[in-house]
Amino acid sequence: MTTIATSTAHDDAPDLPQLPFPREGVLTISPLYARLREAGPVTRVRTPAGDVAWLATRYEEAKALFADRRLGRSHPQPDQAARVSDAGVMAGPSGDHEHEDADHSAMRKLLTPAFSAKRMRRLHDRVAELAEGLADDLQKAEDGAVDLHAGFSVPLPIFVICELLGVPVEDRAYFKGLSERMATLTGDDPRVARAEFERYTAGLAEAKRAEPGEDVISDLVAAQEHDPRLTDTRVAELSAGLLFAGHETTVNRLSLGVVLLLVNPEVRDRLVADPAGTVDAVVEEVLRLAEPGGMGLLRYAHEDVTVGEGDEAVTIPRGDAVMIVTSAANRDAEAFGSADAFDPDRSPNPHLSFGHGPHFCIGASLARTELRVGLTTLFTRLPGLRLAVDPEALTLHTERLTGGLDRLPVQVR
Repeated sequence: MTTIATSTAHDDAPDLPQLPFPREGVLTISPLYARLREAGPVTRVRTPAGDVAWLATRYEEAKALFADRRLGRSHPQPDQAARVSDAGVMAGPSGDHEHEDADHSAMRKLLTPAFSAKRMRRLHDRVAELAEGLADDLQKAEDGAVDLHAGFSVPLPIFVICELLGVPVEDRAYFKGLSERMATLTGDDPRVARAEFERYTAGLAEAKRAEPGEDVISDLVAAQEHDPRLTDTRVAELSAGLLFAGHETTVNRLSLGVVLLLVNPEVRDRLVADPAGTVDAVVEEVLRLAEPGGMGLLRYAHEDVTVGEGDEAVTIPRGDAVMIVTSAANRDAEAFGSADAFDPDRSPNPHLSFGHGPHFCIGASLARTELRVGLTTLFTRLPGLRLAVDPEALTLHTERLTGGLDRLPVQVR
C-alpha cells in the first residue's frame, strides 16, 4: 500500500536525523546512509536550516528521481519552500517555476558547445601545461613538504575555469574567496558573498559586451540579442553559478583522488606504469567514491511523486524538497559489487556523480579532463609523492556545502 505523506517543509517532527551526518574519515561517508537505504526508498530528514526534506539514498531511486521531470529546482511558492542552509548557492529553490523547463533547455543548448568533449580535447594541452607548471612549483619546496590541496588541487581548476569563462586570471584568488564564502552553511555572509559575486560577474559581462572574446561569458552576452529572457541579471546569475560549480567539486575530488591512490599503492603503481591505459578507469572510480560534502543535490516535487514499489512505496507531496545523495547511491551494494572498495577494474561503472537524465552535469567532460590530467601529472612527475600524515588525521570543511579537505600535507620527494 502506498504511503501518502503530508507536506513536510516546516513540520515539528523532533526525532528526524539532521544533516550533515557525521563521518568517520575523509574517504568514507556516514554509516547512517546505509541504514536509511534499508529503511525505505526515501526517508525524511532535517536539513541544516532546520526544514524537513526527503532523502534519496538508493541507487535505483536516485537514478529515477534525477530523470523524473516532475522534479525541478524551482518551487511554485519559493517563500514556502524548505531550505537546505543559509549558503549562497544550492540552498533553496532557484529559477522561474513557470518557465523552468524552457529556460533549462535554452541554457543547455547555449552552453553545450563550450563544454563539449571536442572542446575539452582541445583544452587538454592547456590543462597539461598548467598541471606541469604547478607540479614543478611543488618540487621547489626546500624540504619537500607541501600542502598539495593549496598548491595543486585548488589552482588547477581555477586556472582552467578562468580561461574557459573569460575571467581575468589575476582575479582567481578573489573569486575563490567569494566561492568559499558562498558555500558556508550558516550566517548572513553567504548571501552577501553571492550578491558580490553577481555584481562581479555583471561587470565581466559588461566588459565582454564592449570587447567580446572566445569564452562562455561572451557567448552569454551575445545570446541576449536573441533571447529577451536572458537579462543582465540572469547572465550574472548564470556566470556566477558556472564559476562556482566549474571548479569547487573538481578541486575537492582531485585532492581526495590523490588520497585514494596513495592509500591504494597497487592502483597507484598501475597508473604510473601505464597512465594512458589506466587513468580513465581510475578517474571514474575516484568520481564514484570521492565525496567532499555528502548532503546531496536539491530538487522540489512539482507534482505528487510516488517512489518505490509495493508496501515500500511512498508518495512525496507536491512542493516538498527532495535531496538526492549521489555518494550514498554510488555505494549501494545493490548496484555495485564490493561497493566500498576502490576498484578501477569494475565495469561497467555507472555512477551518478554527474547526475542522470536531463540535468546531467554539463561540465562532466571538463571535470574528467582535469582529473585525468591532474592525477597523471602528479603521479608521473612526482614519483616520490606520499602522505605526510596518517589518512585519519585529514579533515574536511564541514562548515561548507561543498566540503573538501582543509589541507593535504604531502612529501614530494
